[in-house]
Amino acid sequence: MGFKKIPKLRIGDLEASIPIVQGGMGVGISLSGLASAVANEGGIGVISAAGIGMLQPDFNRNYKEANKRALAREIKKAREMTTGIIGVNIMVAMSDYYDLLQIALDEGADLVFLGAGLPLRIPKILFSEESRKVAVKVVPIVSSARAAKLIFKYWGKHYNRVPDAVVVEGPLAGGHLGFKKEHLSNPDYALEKILPEVISEIKPYEQDFNKSLPVIAAGGIYTGADIHKFIQLGAQGVQMGTRFVATHECDASAAFKEAYLKCKEEDLTIIDSPVGLPGRAIQNRFLEKISSGIKRPIKCPWRCLKACDVESAPYCICAALTNAKKGRLEKGFAFAGANAFRVDTIISVRELIETLLMEYENACTNLQSASL
Repeated sequence: MGFKKIPKLRIGDLEASIPIVQGGMGVGISLSGLASAVANEGGIGVISAAGIGMLQPDFNRNYKEANKRALAREIKKAREMTTGIIGVNIMVAMSDYYDLLQIALDEGADLVFLGAGLPLRIPKILFSEESRKVAVKVVPIVSSARAAKLIFKYWGKHYNRVPDAVVVEGPLAGGHLGFKKEHLSNPDYALEKILPEVISEIKPYEQDFNKSLPVIAAGGIYTGADIHKFIQLGAQGVQMGTRFVATHECDASAAFKEAYLKCKEEDLTIIDSPVGLPGRAIQNRFLEKISSGIKRPIKCPWRCLKACDVESAPYCICAALTNAKKGRLEKGFAFAGANAFRVDTIISVRELIETLLMEYENACTNLQSASL
């Protein structure tokens, strides 16, 4: 396409021709369709394992087996549609975290992104000779330099190894957020502030373990100019979620995508998730009823999240997000990043990538012009 200035993203022996990671969006939003489309354009496509088995007929009876089966199928489907890089996003907070991690390894995912918790104790298979043949890369998602330090220090001490890269997610992201509510608008916790801190924290490990440790910026990144900005700040790549929802290839329902098209800035709200974390979502009637104190009875067959307090939870978040995936937003809601209100049309992944690269190119040109 003639865009030469954007750098490649290298994670170990993996090389993405553009430094864009498509964020893993759970409960059916980023599956093989979206992930393979992004990988075909030179980015890193990511399948989210969270609630992935919800469309399986036995999900309510045996959700762990349904999740394992569905994840294996989606990785296989992605492999049939692309020769590009495919990752799997797995929440550490999920009760079947280790099962899903094993499936990702067995099916030959290129990377695993581990978020929603600190991945300290991990299966030995990640460090075995067998896993080295699979060449899976392990990339934790953190929201602070402190979290990065804990992971890298623990892994170095106990496994004599460190992760292959790290994603730093700021407070403008969609979905569950690794911040306290009062920190979300505090400039001390902005991505621009925490990114350099994480880079500085893990830099010594590059020398100690003789490997490059790319840092990937995430949370609120929307344009090619944003990509340019964070690469200038030291990131080797970016992760983007919200922007990819508004694509034809996204695995969400048409109604889910329509919620993005219709939302205004004031519709983006911070909710208290039943899992004990704040989350950013698009306000709707379902959330209004919840905030007014209407409690929906929960009959939980899953215990899918370790931290979920079923007895006091006002609703089941897995059921709500499953309904949203299916387009039944009267019984659920859509998670979204802080820039979701800027979405005004549904385009293809190819068109989106071309737009981002053009915007990046323009940002480079503008910087050069300003320096003359």
